[in-house]
Amino acid sequence: MQFLAFIGFTLLVAVISYLKTRKTNENTADGYFLGGRSLTAGVIAGSLLLTNLSTEHLVGLNGSAYGSGLSVMVWETLAAIAMVVTAIFLLPKYLKSGLTTVPQFLAERFDVMTKTLTSGLFLTGYVVVLLPIILYSGSLAISGIFNIPEILGVTQIQSIWICVWGIGIIGSIYAVFGGLKAVAVSDSINAVGLMIGGIMIPVLGLMMIGEGNIFSGLEILTTENPEKFKSMGGPTDPVPFYTIFTGIMLVQLFYWGTNQQIIQRALGAKNLKEGQKGLLLASFIKILVPIIVVLPGLIAFHIFQGNLETADSAYPMLVNKVLPKAWVGFFAAVLFGAILSSFNSVLNSSVTLFGIDIYKQHINKDADEKTVVKYGKTFGVLLALLSMFIAPMISNASSLYAYIQELNGIYSIPILTIIVIGYLTKRVPALAAKIGLFSGCLLYIISQFFLQPYFTNQAMKEAQASGITDAAELALVKAQSYPHYLDIMAILFLLNIGIMLLIGKLKPRKEEFIQEYTEQVDITPWKHVKPVGIVICLLVVAVYAYFA
Repeated sequence: MQFLAFIGFTLLVAVISYLKTRKTNENTADGYFLGGRSLTAGVIAGSLLLTNLSTEHLVGLNGSAYGSGLSVMVWETLAAIAMVVTAIFLLPKYLKSGLTTVPQFLAERFDVMTKTLTSGLFLTGYVVVLLPIILYSGSLAISGIFNIPEILGVTQIQSIWICVWGIGIIGSIYAVFGGLKAVAVSDSINAVGLMIGGIMIPVLGLMMIGEGNIFSGLEILTTENPEKFKSMGGPTDPVPFYTIFTGIMLVQLFYWGTNQQIIQRALGAKNLKEGQKGLLLASFIKILVPIIVVLPGLIAFHIFQGNLETADSAYPMLVNKVLPKAWVGFFAAVLFGAILSSFNSVLNSSVTLFGIDIYKQHINKDADEKTVVKYGKTFGVLLALLSMFIAPMISNASSLYAYIQELNGIYSIPILTIIVIGYLTKRVPALAAKIGLFSGCLLYIISQFFLQPYFTNQAMKEAQASGITDAAELALVKAQSYPHYLDIMAILFLLNIGIMLLIGKLKPRKEEFIQEYTEQVDITPWKHVKPVGIVICLLVVAVYAYFA
């Protein structure tokens, strides 16, 4: 019965996606890569949310909440402010140029080599980090829900291989052969399912705590675990409060404002109004997302009395505890949709970056749009196969969420830096952008993979030599031994800005950069964009103030 519900819902999404996209001309770049520039606010919002939400959030972020409390909600609530900034300031500039990819702007502002280097950084991050982790974490979840090893009589690693290839093949069909519109439509349907299924878990959990009464359950949860309901993280928490004012906002601005896999949804908007409304709708819902990706972790801490072996097992254990068996198939299908969404969204963006920024630019400059799409699809298939081979080799998923955030810093801050400088200055030359990319990546790698381990190991040795054995004290020593990676991001961001401005002063470009309007998209802004944006930002502040 569970398998029937799972297969039925999954097939329903596939059929609706096919019917909605069969008339889109996907032999053109706009048709395939941007859904024919026809996406409306609701589709954009749904696609943005489901592209973002996946198993690393449901499992990883709830696991962080189980261990550290409400402070980890910063990854969700602060995203709303970054999306408002994107809607008001960045999206109008993107659509004015008629961009298909973010690096295209860099070619106009700096030069083609800057664009190619940036596309290469995006693609490297996607294939080495993002795609394999999405596949691996999703496979762990699906394998666990259906208990694949027992049903098929295989080992755990064999089960992971089976699930990885199942998710990978289906995701590739959506992304490679359906284009952005198929991805966006399937995302929107799955987003509804994720909201329903995701909200059911905390509701049922609170009812279990309150013996049938949700509000009684919430009161018991907050009064018996007050230390878990503080919005401000301490020095040993995954996200100390002060990092809100250093690196977190930069990470959020990169992710929601410049990351190709995300912003591509808004680039496919039929006009600026729809794009802005879609971003703001998604940002408002984002404030509520901690109900799905943070609250269940807190509920699990109460129900299991903090006695689980690993924090990341909190969410799956809670699902098994509170969800009626009849709903397991539906919930697994929704979870499968979230996994699929993240995978096929990254894959579609990879195909776009390769087709537009590499194949058309460097391999076959005379290629027509149909040829660009064809070779983009071929690259997508190869990329999907490579990620499916890499995914099962990831052995440690226990710190998956933090691992992704830290590793993404290699390319996220350098790319954000050159885009900010590109839009805010007119004379900084292409040389500055190349140096900014190179120095940003190199300095971050040296900091996090050489200096940080060295200083941390030294501090821990000294602490143990001085007789410190308490786990909490050792955790504090470790946290204070080297700046938090989010602080490092902020330091390098400012350093790179300074380097680029200095180069611009010493060796400015000959002519000022002037952005041209291509008239591909109507860029009349939504008249309520600023008032609604301000209200959303005030809501974020209010949430923090309430739980502070």
